[in-house]
Amino acid sequence: MDTDTAERRQRLADAWNATAAEAGARRDPAPYADRLLDAWAEPQRRYHTTAHLDAVLRHVDLLAGHAADPAAVRLAAWFHDAVYRPDRSENEERSAAMAERALPELGIDAARTAEVARLVRLTVTHHPEPGDTNGEVLCDADLAVLAGGPDAYAAYVAAVRDEYSFVPEESFRTGRAAVLRQLLDLPRLFHTPYGTAHWEAPARRNLAAELATLIEN
Repeated sequence: MDTDTAERRQRLADAWNATAAEAGARRDPAPYADRLLDAWAEPQRRYHTTAHLDAVLRHVDLLAGHAADPAAVRLAAWFHDAVYRPDRSENEERSAAMAERALPELGIDAARTAEVARLVRLTVTHHPEPGDTNGEVLCDADLAVLAGGPDAYAAYVAAVRDEYSFVPEESFRTGRAAVLRQLLDLPRLFHTPYGTAHWEAPARRNLAAELATLIEN
């Protein structure tokens, strides 16, 4: 493990312990941090890595004032891609089920556990209902990568392609174009006031530019 990765892992472990305490954990949360971080570091991951987890948590911190239950949102960020296989479609459901097992073991109450699992499942669509402030924060934090600058967005696109390296190029381009069109057809990509003001326009520019490249080539 290189120094940067080790430092990120320790920083994330500390953040997990703080979040678990904030959420009402009554058992030592440290072993759960180790298990989650091991999951996020599995070798099949190229984009859905501890770096992505770190970024989502930082964006949740930025948006936390909008959430009704920031602790639940932070826990959901930890679990939202805890199970990830790029060749499978049930990742969110399996990740939610992991939260439903782990959080009661930690002593976190049933209502907050149910909210965390609901939020994890919401990342299938990234379409929170009006007034779902917890869902708005998690979904905006997860999609904030779409609004990155040119280099950051290019790195994101390359990592996604690498994660799906088992898919032939033509099939990947067709599937990726469909995903981009689906996103661009949404009336809103972001739902929090901050996300709407700061991320909506650059994200749409990035998505449209990537789609144009896929169509042209």
